[in-house]
Amino acid sequence: MADLAPQSVPSPRPGPPLSTREALRGMTRWRRQIFAVTWLAYAGFYFVRQAFSVAKLGILDDPLVNGVLTEQVLGVLDAVYLAAYAAGQFLWGMWADRFGPRVVVAGGMIGAVVAACAMGISSAVLVFGGAMVLQGLAQSTGWAPLCKNMGSFFTVRERGRVLGIWSSNYAFGGLAAPPFLGWWAYEVFDSWHAAFLAGAATLAVVLVLFLVFQRNTPQDVGLPDPNRTEEEPAAVPSPRQPALTLYKEALRDRMVLTLGAAYFLLKPARYAILLWGPVIVSRQLPEVGKVGATLIPVAFGVAGVLAPIVIGWVSDTVFRSRRVPPCVLALALLTVALALFMPLTATGSAVVMIAVLAVIGLAVYAADAMISCVAAVDFGSAGGAGTAAGLVNGCGSVGAILGGLLPGFLSGTALFYGFAAAALLAGLLMLPQWNRVPAAAA
Repeated sequence: MADLAPQSVPSPRPGPPLSTREALRGMTRWRRQIFAVTWLAYAGFYFVRQAFSVAKLGILDDPLVNGVLTEQVLGVLDAVYLAAYAAGQFLWGMWADRFGPRVVVAGGMIGAVVAACAMGISSAVLVFGGAMVLQGLAQSTGWAPLCKNMGSFFTVRERGRVLGIWSSNYAFGGLAAPPFLGWWAYEVFDSWHAAFLAGAATLAVVLVLFLVFQRNTPQDVGLPDPNRTEEEPAAVPSPRQPALTLYKEALRDRMVLTLGAAYFLLKPARYAILLWGPVIVSRQLPEVGKVGATLIPVAFGVAGVLAPIVIGWVSDTVFRSRRVPPCVLALALLTVALALFMPLTATGSAVVMIAVLAVIGLAVYAADAMISCVAAVDFGSAGGAGTAAGLVNGCGSVGAILGGLLPGFLSGTALFYGFAAAALLAGLLMLPQWNRVPAAAA
């Protein structure tokens, strides 16, 4: 996956060849445009993904539904969503390799909007269950295809910094969506149903922008492939490879498997706070109310926006394209912060809660971005970009099922000590690869 070139290259648009200056100007414009629209697309997914997290506060206080939609049922629904999300990760990356990111991502946005609308107009358990399956499959169309899309426009040498900045999209989505949806649900309409409908409307707008401004590759707009030097022959269209061949190629690299295992262990902590953050805060600080419980986890997201940018720069400059050292250091910090979460927040101080969530957000998003995006791009196989990214992220998504399920069943102490142990194990798995660098960097 090191060059993220598509499986087949479309013919350039008709017309006279571009001059060097025209090609550079065109590439600069399209790189900015693709960066912006793909960043917005993935951030937009979070405005329907986070709707359930925000709605839980109202559901648990709604006497019309809380006898059926209990905490345990909500945890099971999260697990259903995350199981579908994990299955989709293994599927859609390969589809993006074969059919291009555009059709996969746009289809996912449509599915996500439909699922959110269904949950916004119904409170039946069966409707919620079916909608969560659809939502999980739809949400999983985003990451691997959009990573492939970005890689087609940016070279190997710059991806540490560029993808580090780009990876702030999901932290921003997790940061901006809860207060936005909470405001609509509890201040404007005083109904948890509004969280789903507001999220669906937001993603529908993003879908329109994506269809207007996105393109799969530079060749689609008559520009050269930035990952091919002038000495290399132009890429020749090749037949689509069978899915099994793509997966075999991704599975041959031991580093890809190590990244997948580490991501499996890392993801539960992030998703527990992402999906249950307002409930966790409300349990520890019941006096802050519903709106306060949705606002305090913003600290987790703010730190998460900065973390990918910082770790991308550190890995490129301080560690000279070694991706493992900053991952291990971030996981060590995460282990300590998770182990101390319950003792520190037992003081009942909102300031302490904000500070601890900020440290957890900084550490978990730094490791997450480096493993799932930059390292996956660098260490993956050359042939199936989306497939390899989907494999690493699929492993993480299987772990995320626990992050959605366990908060509904375990006490906070058992939950956070378990997450701390998982983060420690992830760091130990990656530690033997400390000095490994991507082949392209070497």
